[in-house]
Amino acid sequence: MPVESGSSAAARQAKQKRKSHSLSIRRTNSTEQERTGMQRDMLEGQDSKLPMSLRSNLLDLFGQIEREFENLYIENLELRREIDTLNERLAAEGQTIDGGDLSKGPLKAKASHSTSQLSQKLKTTYKASTSKIVSSFKATTSRAVCQLVKEYVGHRDGIWDLSVTRTQPIILGTASADHNAMLWSIETGKCLLKYVGHAGSVNSIKFHPTEQMALTASGDQTAHIWRFMVQLPAPQPVADITVSARTPRPPTHCTLPACFAHGTELNEDDVDFSDKDEADADAEGPNECPSIRVPSSTLKSHQGVVIAADWLVGGKQAVTASWDRAANLYDVETSELVHSLTGHDQELTHCCTHPTQRLVVTSSRDTTFRLWDFRDPSIHSVNVFQGHTDTVTSAVFTVGDNVVSGSDDRTVKVWDLKNMRSPIATIRTDSAVNRISVSVSQRIIALPHDNRQVRLFDMSGVRLARLPRSNRQGHRRMVCCSAWSEDSPTCNLFTCGFDRQAIGWNINIPALLQEK
Repeated sequence: MPVESGSSAAARQAKQKRKSHSLSIRRTNSTEQERTGMQRDMLEGQDSKLPMSLRSNLLDLFGQIEREFENLYIENLELRREIDTLNERLAAEGQTIDGGDLSKGPLKAKASHSTSQLSQKLKTTYKASTSKIVSSFKATTSRAVCQLVKEYVGHRDGIWDLSVTRTQPIILGTASADHNAMLWSIETGKCLLKYVGHAGSVNSIKFHPTEQMALTASGDQTAHIWRFMVQLPAPQPVADITVSARTPRPPTHCTLPACFAHGTELNEDDVDFSDKDEADADAEGPNECPSIRVPSSTLKSHQGVVIAADWLVGGKQAVTASWDRAANLYDVETSELVHSLTGHDQELTHCCTHPTQRLVVTSSRDTTFRLWDFRDPSIHSVNVFQGHTDTVTSAVFTVGDNVVSGSDDRTVKVWDLKNMRSPIATIRTDSAVNRISVSVSQRIIALPHDNRQVRLFDMSGVRLARLPRSNRQGHRRMVCCSAWSEDSPTCNLFTCGFDRQAIGWNINIPALLQEK
């Protein structure tokens, strides 16, 4: 049987390719209008909270994705035909050249080189097409303006939690594994007061809704209530408020159980040095500030680490969450235990109270969070919610009728208190989520991650921004907590992490996003 020449085979191959490509173009053009009409009908028939313009834009983008991948599929088929033709040619040439073996000598090198070229062509085509799709998404996404304003440096171990006062003066509070809690001037970044009354890691801090009192939870199995009185320093010139390029020497990453269980700070021998400047930063330390060593009252009845605590509305009662699998409700004036909230199967990770109602939500490593209702003095009901597949790291109330939960399963879910059978929105991320917070006025969720990132989403699950981070700006270790402040003129979002610093941010949400 005569072997087809290389030129005739190439001509036949080119003709088949042009025919296939022309057929695909005609098929695409003939069905595009029909597909668009069907999409519009589906769009109008679906029940969605998204604006019509946004939904229409999304459909257009999805249509582009479908067309791009359809073209990739057709081109892939054509390239496979080219490979088959090349293999036939190589086999034919191998038979005519003294019965040469395709697995040996120059024929193997020729086949390998040709296959490599086709593979590279496939990769280049796919990369170019998908890049165009991704860029079209980015072009249609409005982003918030996020600016780092101030760094609060002074703790000698990781900062687990932070909070902002709800009374004047507006100050920042931080809770650290170095056994201390600190109060800071938001504008100047100076330490105003240090609480040193705990014998273990300070795992959370919350301020009283009306008085100058703080509630801290600790690895020493207690929660402390302590009063404070601070005087804000005179504002510094604008040039002095800029962010310093030097940051403290960060500790190495460790898991939460290892640090909390013994109520101790990280071992200094385990700390790594990024550069000499950071190693010397510890020598500076915070400015000298007054200390409080004795609490006003101590809440103690837990048999394990107290991981979080919060004030109930009105501030006359407080709730604590512990690794002994229970949450306890105390009378603040007498420090007596009122109720012990049991039912979780594993250690608790967080607790939060509703800003205007007697509701408490507790989170646990058992993958659930529970809603405790104390609105009726005679009945204390509880509801269990199983919406996650891993540890629920926090669940918080919003001003409305929503609960937002975050988890180590890398998801955040928004729930409606009136119907909590299933979430109304789900946010999927690429890293475990720690203690989240929701802005009261803008209803924006701030997500701190294990991978050092902080992301902002709205209540419908649309991503708004990622806070900037570089070698000299942002967090360098796991971000543990976020907290919004509605009253601070300087910063409206604060974050803290395992790099032993808290950061104040100014977040400006475009008006278009606020309307959504």
